[in-house]
Amino acid sequence: MALVKLNNNGVKDATAFGSITGLGNLILIKKQTASGSASISFVDGASSVVLDNTYKEYIFYFNNIHPATNSANLQFQASTNTGSSYGIAITSSYFQAQHAEDDSEAALEYDGGQDLAQSTNFQTILGKEVGNGNDNSTSGFMHLFDPSNTTFVKHFISRGNCLDAGPMTRDGYAAGYVNTTSAIDAIQFKMSSGNMDAGTISLYGVV
Repeated sequence: MALVKLNNNGVKDATAFGSITGLGNLILIKKQTASGSASISFVDGASSVVLDNTYKEYIFYFNNIHPATNSANLQFQASTNTGSSYGIAITSSYFQAQHAEDDSEAALEYDGGQDLAQSTNFQTILGKEVGNGNDNSTSGFMHLFDPSNTTFVKHFISRGNCLDAGPMTRDGYAAGYVNTTSAIDAIQFKMSSGNMDAGTISLYGVV
């Protein structure tokens, strides 16, 4: 299989991706690396971050996020005051598929423990209960639509997979809306408990 190159660079070194199946171009805005991090925030106007009306859609990519604490979930919340506070009401749904390595368990289910109903808590967005073993991690993505719009609520969709402490694969899907008509100008990610001690989160704008 041939190696895919973008502008004569490997995929890992690319800063922009061309249109794929008409979905638009992805422009890298900011990449942050976790290292004993209690949280990672993307705040419009801070450290070269753009999270405004420049783009109608933003995508966050998570690569091998490793928790310091066993069985922790990757979560997010939003801010309308450049990160001074995170706690806007969210309503969401959460589904997951799971399968144990020894084939002892397999399921596809709605997880009412991870959804929110007008809650200001942080929303779980990737496979839950990520293990903290040496080879455990979670990876995936989250779409945030039109965060600067001041007419409608702000919709998000996420999907991710993790290796939990089972060991088991968990494929999680979350979708919902942040219930504000104010412009969202900051997003924060954290684990449900403990720190993120490895992995990267990259923010892209969709042209």
